[in-house]
Amino acid sequence: MTLETVGEHSIDSTDESSDGLTQDVAFTMLSCRRRRYILHYLMREDREVSLRELSMQLAAWENDVHRDAVTHKQRMRVYTALRQSHLPKLDENDVVEFDSSAGVIELTDDASELEVYLDVVPHDEIPWSTYYLGLGNICAGAVVLSWVEIFPLSALPELGLAALVTALFVGSAIAHRYYERQNRLGSAGEPPA
Repeated sequence: MTLETVGEHSIDSTDESSDGLTQDVAFTMLSCRRRRYILHYLMREDREVSLRELSMQLAAWENDVHRDAVTHKQRMRVYTALRQSHLPKLDENDVVEFDSSAGVIELTDDASELEVYLDVVPHDEIPWSTYYLGLGNICAGAVVLSWVEIFPLSALPELGLAALVTALFVGSAIAHRYYERQNRLGSAGEPPA
């Protein structure tokens, strides 16, 4: 914290770097797919990795091939971009520790602050909030149809309708949880787009 004097008044100002990652920095770090791939791999491995290993895996994902099928040219293109651009940027913002002389990378504790910004919604899918709004409307409609005794919902006992609505929401929540775990950076498998 520093004390600045402006005119006759003193102003306390806090060093922003001590506050962790800002939203702008987080979005800048996550705006590039290659940096998301870096974070995904480091979160998944949860250990220090070599630049060679990281560039090999990213080249495999980017070229949609198995790691063993990555060519030297494909790996070197990724290696160069990581070494010259992406890793220094992540290191500068305290997301990773990049030792360029040793060629090793490790996540910092500040990287966990990015979790808040990692809700990945692929372009061809609807957000879960929209899904739950639709499900809620369908269930409300079913309740109204049952209340005004319109067939086939009038044939269901009240407890049966309540059990159906509950089962729909519980089933949806289980599916949502599974989907969310599969599409997080750092989960097993390929990184989410």
